[in-house]
Amino acid sequence: MTNTALSQAIKEAYAAAPSNVVTLHTLEFRHPAFTTPLRVVLDHVDHTCTLEADAPADPAAAVLFVGYSFDIVLPTVDGGAAPEVMITIDNVSQEIEDSINAALATTDKVLVTYRPYLSTDLTAPAMNPPMTLTITSISATQFQLTARAQLGDYANKAFPGEEYTPTRFPGLVR
Repeated sequence: MTNTALSQAIKEAYAAAPSNVVTLHTLEFRHPAFTTPLRVVLDHVDHTCTLEADAPADPAAAVLFVGYSFDIVLPTVDGGAAPEVMITIDNVSQEIEDSINAALATTDKVLVTYRPYLSTDLTAPAMNPPMTLTITSISATQFQLTARAQLGDYANKAFPGEEYTPTRFPGLVR
């Protein structure tokens, strides 16, 4: 996992807890089957927020996050399995349901990026870099989308990232 740094503004907001500053939690779902990324914000209204300059889709653009009620459960701290996040979005639209069903018909992974914004500054995410996860299981109905996502299984990743085979490296065979 990359080192995720919270901006100084969000650190101050968390420490002081001012009543006029709210953290807007956003999720962006990406998949090759989607015509555009699905973007939601935990609020009852839509927000236009500016993405980071190195965002995987629409870098540095001001994009619309649609207001939805959702819940994100962050991973527990234990030494067992890979860190896992649970996401539940209530009252999903037909567009979201259709997009998820189209993604399920392929073998490509759905990626989700979590970005917090401060209500007083929508010009950049308050966490740099944002947290990007891979969806390991997902289901959608007309009432709810439920997803399980992982940061990555770094414990089981081959090191070094290159595989030495006799085909590529004939000197390995006597």
